[in-house]
Amino acid sequence: MVPNISRSTMSGALRVKSPAWLLAGCAFLTCAPASAQSLAPADQPIPAIIDPQATGAVAGTDLSPALDEDFNRLNRREETIDRLSRRIDPDDGQAPGIRIGTFVLKPALSETFNHERQKNGGSSESRSFMETGLKGSLTSDWSRHQLSVTGEGVIQDNISGEGEEEPRADVNAELRLDLGEETTARLRAGYSFEREDANDPNAIADAETQSGVDTYRLGAAIERDLGLIRGAVGVDFERRTYGNVDLDDGRTLSQEDRDRNLATLTARIGYELSPALIPFLEASAGKSVYDLRRDTFGFERSYESYAGRAGMEVDFGEKLNGELALGYETFRFDDRRLEDLGGVSLDGRVNWSPHRGTDVLFGMLTYVDPSTTPGEAGSINYELTNVVTQQLRSTLVGRLSNSVTWRDFPSDATASDETAWRAGAGLTWDMSRYLALTGDLSYERTNRDQGASSDTTRVGVGLTLRR
Repeated sequence: MVPNISRSTMSGALRVKSPAWLLAGCAFLTCAPASAQSLAPADQPIPAIIDPQATGAVAGTDLSPALDEDFNRLNRREETIDRLSRRIDPDDGQAPGIRIGTFVLKPALSETFNHERQKNGGSSESRSFMETGLKGSLTSDWSRHQLSVTGEGVIQDNISGEGEEEPRADVNAELRLDLGEETTARLRAGYSFEREDANDPNAIADAETQSGVDTYRLGAAIERDLGLIRGAVGVDFERRTYGNVDLDDGRTLSQEDRDRNLATLTARIGYELSPALIPFLEASAGKSVYDLRRDTFGFERSYESYAGRAGMEVDFGEKLNGELALGYETFRFDDRRLEDLGGVSLDGRVNWSPHRGTDVLFGMLTYVDPSTTPGEAGSINYELTNVVTQQLRSTLVGRLSNSVTWRDFPSDATASDETAWRAGAGLTWDMSRYLALTGDLSYERTNRDQGASSDTTRVGVGLTLRR
């Protein structure tokens, strides 16, 4: 299991001021390079990948920090005939990274000034804040096997106004082992931290600071090609813990009854109609166990989950690749007073490049969100994401994004269905290979069938230093 990290240590680290981050980052980014070797991208399941230079406004809620931007770029230039590395072009606008033995490190340090306005029903508040972010990737350069580590950390420091600071962190590692010509094994580990959204149905209404959520992940999978048949089996483990909530009257509210472990076993079999089209069937079974058998209100919220899906993998090279799956999921709670959740599932991720310089991402995700309300099981959430990246000039990249999340509660639940819309636009101007000017604008609206709607508008401008 991934070792636990004390909450005091975490909160202390998140209060580090921006200047200290900048000084440390500048010293880190100016390190001298070391030595060399080759590289290969990860595939199934299709990872969520973003350009490390992307602005915050366009990062979909289901997307995680980036690897090398070339992993996400379609319509890439052809390799040389002998597959030798090209000489670095000083005018291509891309930082070369730092060689560390047989690894390549590509870090990016950003500092942005933001203004945010939130409106909830008849009340509103606004704040101005500085946001400091450090993200990057570490990728092995081996002739066989591959280790990749991606990470992102963000802290916020309010300058004026009122509003909750929203620190976050996300680190993921994957080791791909080429066991044979037709067999591949993958080992994964990850950690993330985020502050629970005040608009979440489980958020505490009179909280000064919402709960901090720590998530630890471990996973292993093996994939095997048997002629035209492709099979894969994987197991994933996740532990999620919730910190105390600080109430506006000075008291604290424990959320330990929400701490839980989740284990999932997944199996997939596919048939290769052609190298570009592979239909597949997938089944999974999972078990979620809460640390406390009963929550504060006496309900047993541990549950079992079952899912079946049918889908299609597509790979038309530089123009179109990804997968889509349609299925059904059900969640059965230990407490008979809690209604079982079930519904159609839509999952997948498709990358499309209509022409060079334009990349379009479509993503779909289905997941369950257990409730904390007495007598209610929770909701099944559907999330759709679309991100369009356009290279306007060799040194100027524009991005547009939009996403919608629909929270579907059972018909007899007291909670009402919600729809959250989010749209964003951003620009990145590469002033040099190492320095970029970024600007972004985003708007989010949450509509509820019952109760007041909420709106959040944010605008920011900043600098990104990369190596």
